[in-house]
Parts: sequence; structure tokens; C-alpha cells
Amino acid sequence: MPELPEVETVRIGLNENTLGWQIEGGEVLLPRAIAYPENSENFLASAIGAEFIEWQRRGKYLIAKLSQGNQLGVHLRMTGSLLWCDRDTTVGKHTRVRLFLKKKGKGEKGKNGGLKELRFDDQRTFGKVWWVPSNQTTESIITGLQKLGLEPFDPKFTPEYLAAKFNRTGRPIKTVLLDQETVAGIGNIYADESLFLGKIHPQKAANSLDLEQITSLRQGIIRSLSDGIAKGGTTFSSFQNVAGLKGNYIDTAWVFRRTGQPCNVCGTVVSRIKLGGRSTHFCSQCQSL
Repeated sequence: MPELPEVETVRIGLNENTLGWQIEGGEVLLPRAIAYPENSENFLASAIGAEFIEWQRRGKYLIAKLSQGNQLGVHLRMTGSLLWCDRDTTVGKHTRVRLFLKKKGKGEKGKNGGLKELRFDDQRTFGKVWWVPSNQTTESIITGLQKLGLEPFDPKFTPEYLAAKFNRTGRPIKTVLLDQETVAGIGNIYADESLFLGKIHPQKAANSLDLEQITSLRQGIIRSLSDGIAKGGTTFSSFQNVAGLKGNYIDTAWVFRRTGQPCNVCGTVVSRIKLGGRSTHFCSQCQSL
């Protein structure tokens, strides 16, 4: 957490707000939040003058395309948030990195003279920020990108692609879906939701699924992630978008965090087990083992 829909929600918000804004300074309040370069002063010195061109997402990573070919990478991990706010907004106790922005050109008038801030907050301090200079590849700096599987919305994300991945392992299908080398961006929430929609029991061995079941699961993956994006993501602890608003997907979830409640399809009580150390929710009737 956050997973693909939450990160995509943040990406959309960043593209709506930050493009054309230029970094004119900043403050690193927690040096270990900067993954590259190691010296936070070098990070800020490199960033000054860069203009936001476009935000992209790869799995659970956010990558900003900047002027002069530079990039800024962010991984929110468990509790990270990127907030778009006026520069005089009170700094919270969990704020780790601040980037001071001005509108390139004429500027924008309004509160605080149009001066804005992109703020990285992170309660549990697992999140990371990278500066990627133009003479380096993204993957050489943000090494976690190197082994990511396909994006669920990629045209190449076909039942045949999944079958090739699943046939290699007898691990429970829920565990395989959480492996970012199989599918990029799925975490605990949307793995449970995808398996329910695909009518697949989370403990079923991945290599036991036939092509019809895999096709159904693929459809469930795409539907659950699309629904999550449409609802602005899931908030049950700390997730918020760039405006500080919570996501609403949890209110319409099929099984996730609905232990003991009736299944919305058949009325069977939703079950919860531990699988690979993760809480796993499912309907024993709709997802027969």
C-alpha cells in the first residue's frame, strides 16, 4: 500500500497541477528519504531550475520527466504521500522532503503569490526519492525497475503471458500475483479483489490454472484496478491524493476487509486467512478450492 490505483491517482493529480512549474529550492528534513544521490545537498543542488514536463507511473513507482532530460523518481512505499500545497502551509511532523516551486514565465497570482510546494510526507519512513541525471538511465538509478513484470493495462498483458508466468510455479496464486516480476503494481488489496472477480481461490496453485481460469483472472485484475482508479484509490490508513483527499474504493470492495460480512454475490460469509504472512479475503462459495 499504496498500490497501482493509488499511485495512478497521485500521477493524475500531479499532471493536473505541477506541469510547467519550476523547482527553485527545497528542504530535506530526513536525509535517508533521498535514495540518490547519497548527499541530500547534492540532490537539492541538482534539482534547482528543473521544470516538470510530465509524470509517468511504472508499477508502484512515480517518475517525473523534467527539463534538460533529468528525472525525479518517487516510491511511496507503505505510508508515503505527495502533496501539492501553498508554500506557507504548516509543515507536518511526517514531512520528509519539500520542493519549492514557482510557475515558469509570468507566474500565477493568488494566495501566497502563486508560490507552491510539492511535499513528500511519510509516516513510517520507508518511501524513497531519486534524482536521475540526464546522463544516466532510469533503471541504473532506480534499480527496482529492472525486474518489473508487465503493466496490467499493457496490450501484451494477455492470458498467454500470464499462463507462461504461472506455469513456472506451484505457489499459491495470491502469492504469485503479489510478485512484482509477474505483474507490476498489484498488492494485497487488488490481489484479493482480482481473485474474487476471477472466481479463483487464493490458495490454488498457479500452475494448476487452465487458460479459461487465467482469462477470467486477467479480466478480474483489469476490472478491480480500473474500479480502484475510478474511486481515487483505497484509503483505510494513510493514503491521500495530492490534494490531501482520501480514496473511496474500500466502500465498494468485494471481499477486502469484509471479513464476516455476507458476499455481495451469494451471501456466504467472507473468510479471512493468512497466506504468505498477508491477510487474505475471499468467498469460499464463489472461489471454490
